Amino acid sequence: RKPKVLFCIALAALGAMSEFTIRTRKFKSNPLLGRKQFVLDIIHPNMANVSKKDLAEKLRSMYKVHDVQCIQLFGFKTAFGGGRSTGFGLIYENVDKMKKFEPKYRLARAGFEQKKGAGRRGKKDTKNRCKKARGKEKTKAKSSGGKK
Repeated sequence: RKPKVLFCIALAALGAMSEFTIRTRKFKSNPLLGRKQFVLDIIHPNMANVSKKDLAEKLRSMYKVHDVQCIQLFGFKTAFGGGRSTGFGLIYENVDKMKKFEPKYRLARAGFEQKKGAGRRGKKDTKNRCKKARGKEKTKAKSSGGKK
């Protein structure tokens, strides 16, 4: 009997996943940067959080945005006890304006910029392998990069 009850609870939770309310505050149109900016208040009872993809889709229908990629959402904080979150949103006029004015890390998060170079850990490993090697082995260790 218990698995049946848990299954019903899980189905109820799945049904509640689409239930969230969005309110925008401090809405400003910023023509110099080609965007609209606002603070988002999300009410999401029975949910831990709402994905940014779902929020972007709902904002797209609310503000009649032609491309979901023009919407940038960030800085979300969930209120203590859950059920409410607050974050910041930007709706750009087009993708070109977004690429021009958005910081690189947010463009990378959105999938526009490619992350370049080896990671921090890989660089350290290479450096430490070079310390241990001498002569030709050292050049071999350097050329292997972040690999072991």
